[in-house]
Amino acid sequence: MELLHKLLTVRDQDGRPMDQQVTKKLYQDTVSIAWPSTVEGALMSIISSVDTMMVGTLGPAAIAAVGLTSQPRMIMLIFAQALCIGTTALCARRKGAGNQRGANECLNQSLGIITAIGILMTLLGYFGADWLMKLGGANEDTIELSTAYFRIISLAFLPQCWQLCICAAMRAIGKTRITMVTNITANLINVCLNYMLINGNLGFPALGVRGAAIATACGTVSASLICVYIATRSGGYYHLRLPRFDIPTLSGLFRVGSSSMVEATCLRIGFLILARLIAGIGTNAFAAYQIVGQVTSLSFTLGDGVSTAATSLVGQSLGAKNKNHALGYSQAASRIGLFVAVFLMIVISVFSRQLAMLFTSEEEIIHAVTLSFFVAIIAMIPQTGRVVQSGVLRGAGDVRFVAICALLSVSILRPALTWLFCYPLADLWPGVPIAVLSPWIAFLIDAIVRDRLLNWRIRQGKWLNIELS
Repeated sequence: MELLHKLLTVRDQDGRPMDQQVTKKLYQDTVSIAWPSTVEGALMSIISSVDTMMVGTLGPAAIAAVGLTSQPRMIMLIFAQALCIGTTALCARRKGAGNQRGANECLNQSLGIITAIGILMTLLGYFGADWLMKLGGANEDTIELSTAYFRIISLAFLPQCWQLCICAAMRAIGKTRITMVTNITANLINVCLNYMLINGNLGFPALGVRGAAIATACGTVSASLICVYIATRSGGYYHLRLPRFDIPTLSGLFRVGSSSMVEATCLRIGFLILARLIAGIGTNAFAAYQIVGQVTSLSFTLGDGVSTAATSLVGQSLGAKNKNHALGYSQAASRIGLFVAVFLMIVISVFSRQLAMLFTSEEEIIHAVTLSFFVAIIAMIPQTGRVVQSGVLRGAGDVRFVAICALLSVSILRPALTWLFCYPLADLWPGVPIAVLSPWIAFLIDAIVRDRLLNWRIRQGKWLNIELS
């Protein structure tokens, strides 16, 4: 009991333990915002996994084809997601300062910018789908399916941008239950339509991968409509209107968003290289990579729920000029993230084979997935730690350092390690599929490196003094 109390203790800038009532409030506030985002992330990850399971009935090539669309799609969303990170940071600061009008101006200006981004994304995604899929590593087994899938989901890029922007603003003021309901509803629609359209159930035509794409697009549009309705209803914190651009807001959005864009670019380039490296091994290896990625993404999505709480509460605390609370929230979020990571490690290690069998019945893939799980779960604690600490620094507006870490680790270190174990060292231990394990060995090292770098940055304390407009 004493060890648990010591672990949960939070300290102020002078290193002194904070008052017990203050500590209790810090944890309560963090949990109240984190749990909807965490539940949302878990359910969305599970629903996404169900989506992959449904596509998996069409064979390994279908799993690989849908998986190949992931990184080009995320690359397309770089500008939108960077803008949304700036929106969250700026709205949280203005909420903490009691500036509701300023938060509304931030959301409306962000929506104006992201609308233009969404239109460009749609045009590029639809007409450039074939080139993007080849860039992502599609081969003759997957190029036709992946291109058809990507063209269809590109038609929903604009409403997806609106959804991302509104949800970012809602998270900034702690309204994570709204984003939870929105995203879960949309993903349930996706799964229901998958059931009808992939294999042709309930009298609908069997459209295969194209049916999965239509279901995804319909789910995205549904989420966007829900978000717009919530943001326009009377009595809410936000009120949508035509934007009136001003220099302080644009400057704040650019300051945070530009660094976030660098971070996102580094991440996507790194992940794209990884996808191409694994796709080069073979279709089965890439299918195994996609399955492990689906399950281990829980470490990101659950950690991201806690990270969302940290971003919101740190931003609001700094907006209210309360540095001790900002520091306390960062520590509370990190402790909660640790418990989440340990829970995930236990679940995945106990049910590793059963989880693999949910996606495929091919023994070669099941064996590869099971082995990969035991490498990936070691990374759960540092992976969740770096996700939460990134949220803390984003809430403070210290996104440049997060971007530098992403550049060094994800764009350089992780692809280099994957290539090393994937090709030159692939036969180092006879009987052990090092090539299949390579992305997860690199994943582990990457998680440790970024976790330690971000932890060092937080302990420095410079993030507590950053000013945003």
